[in-house]
Amino acid sequence: MMMKMDVNAIIEKMETGEQDTILTALQSFNKEMNQCFTFSKEEEQDREHLGELVLRFLNRDLQPSCQLACLETIRILSRDKDCLHPFINHSAMSTLSRYAGIALADTATTADSQPGESQVEGEGEEEADVYGELVKEASTPSENQDQEVIVEGLKSICNILLHNETGQVVAADLQLIKGVAERLKQCHDATWNHEVRFFDLRLTFLLTALRVDIRAQLSQELHGISLLGKQLDATLGLCWLDTLETARAGLEGIPHEDLPPLSRQQTELAMEILKILFNVTFDTTRRKVDEEEAAEYRHLGAILRHCLMSHADGEERTEEFHSHTVHLLSNLPLPCLDVLLMPKVQQGSIEYMGVNMDAVNMLLDFMEKKLDQGHKLKETLLPSLNLLTESARIHRETRKFLRSKVLPPLRDVKNRPEVGSALRNKLVRLMTHIDTDVKNCVAEFLFVLCKESVSRFIKYTGYGNAAGLLAARGLLRGGRDSGIYSEDEDTDTEEYKEAKAQINPITGVVEEEQPNPMEGMTEEQKEYEAMKLVDMFDKLSRTSLIQPMQLGMDGKMREMTPEDLRKLTHNPLFPPGEPPHSDSEDEA
Repeated sequence: MMMKMDVNAIIEKMETGEQDTILTALQSFNKEMNQCFTFSKEEEQDREHLGELVLRFLNRDLQPSCQLACLETIRILSRDKDCLHPFINHSAMSTLSRYAGIALADTATTADSQPGESQVEGEGEEEADVYGELVKEASTPSENQDQEVIVEGLKSICNILLHNETGQVVAADLQLIKGVAERLKQCHDATWNHEVRFFDLRLTFLLTALRVDIRAQLSQELHGISLLGKQLDATLGLCWLDTLETARAGLEGIPHEDLPPLSRQQTELAMEILKILFNVTFDTTRRKVDEEEAAEYRHLGAILRHCLMSHADGEERTEEFHSHTVHLLSNLPLPCLDVLLMPKVQQGSIEYMGVNMDAVNMLLDFMEKKLDQGHKLKETLLPSLNLLTESARIHRETRKFLRSKVLPPLRDVKNRPEVGSALRNKLVRLMTHIDTDVKNCVAEFLFVLCKESVSRFIKYTGYGNAAGLLAARGLLRGGRDSGIYSEDEDTDTEEYKEAKAQINPITGVVEEEQPNPMEGMTEEQKEYEAMKLVDMFDKLSRTSLIQPMQLGMDGKMREMTPEDLRKLTHNPLFPPGEPPHSDSEDEA
């Protein structure tokens, strides 16, 4: 929505220096432009000048209403990514971080001493004096009672970071992550309202999403996993029944399905925390963690299990909440995923082999829901599918439970594996999906449920569907991959045993007997037709329409060379000069 306002008129009133006049002018501007998110090119310079004047004005001793009006104006102006020049230097960012309550004294003082940073001539000395008086260690409510001012400061910084790389560099220089981390430690302090908490988290998310160095700093120097885990714990209102078992405080003993939904505010804060933790733990699965880190991740995993079993206000919000939870669970070190199975089996729990499978069953339901939606499968389906695959690979009980749900004993031998509405049918259909990542992940999941046994994998999917994964693994000749699994048990049903000899391994079903196209041919005629076919392949190969392949000794497919084709076309039954193929290109 593009709106126009006479910026010059506001600038003229700003230049008077009178608080009341300026307050009235800025309030009028803010009211008019509050819903404006696109700006005209013509007034770019005027808007930049207005930004400079407002920043200079903020360094005076102002009444709270004037501070708020100035910060609201900056918040509106910072939506324009082409007019951020006044706000992306150390001096301006220091000013905004002070009002947001996240400035650190040492970084702010350093910023003020940097030459060439003042926005308006003669402004530097004035700002330095004011900064010396105002900059303090992470403000507390007693130092700045007006939390609206804090929120507007945070919103402005978020806009700047979102649109400008230089602003991100300055934020890192000023160590804003340390200031916001100090306030995050006060997660049990009821003084801070929801908006302050939310935009503290939103700022942390942007810093960790946009800057790898800040991500590492929060994780290591500021103990981000523990800090944010406590935030999530406090937000959800948890109590701990055991070392790795949680419950909603005051509602212990009540089954998850009977718990009241999380409030909208709880869900908003929790999702921001989950997004930050995802950034911070992004490389966790790629490196080894020590015992202390593993304990932190297992503690976090127990909270995430509670998230997975909780509901928000509405189905759409619940799905979004669970999506963030699944994404973060996928980042945890694989050995720590056993926390999903830790809680004791209670009345109403899903039990399998003496283990509580509530969380695994919830993941499976979530995965099937994403599969049924069919929208952006790579982004929506794969996180939960990969998580289930890795859980099944390392936990025998999880694999057996998932197999009972996804690949129950085979009874239907008359319909192809990809035909039907069962979960197995839906997954097998994706094994030939156009997106390579999707089909590979689905095949991997089913292969793990089959304990990486080629014969079992083909039994449930058909050789045609299984060929892609088997070719990639060098298993086209059969056998088993290198995974460590328990001994096979006989799960063949009577229906399968009776039909096994008639099942076409390529399609995976019993097919009607087809007439033999070579019936009545002599051996010479059969060989002639075979040579004709080889010659057709040779022609198509030479024109690069196809690339003939053959199975190598390593079980993988390899390209056939012209020499390989010549060996196939050599036929001593035909005398030289009488090639065993038609000269007709049309026939070929």
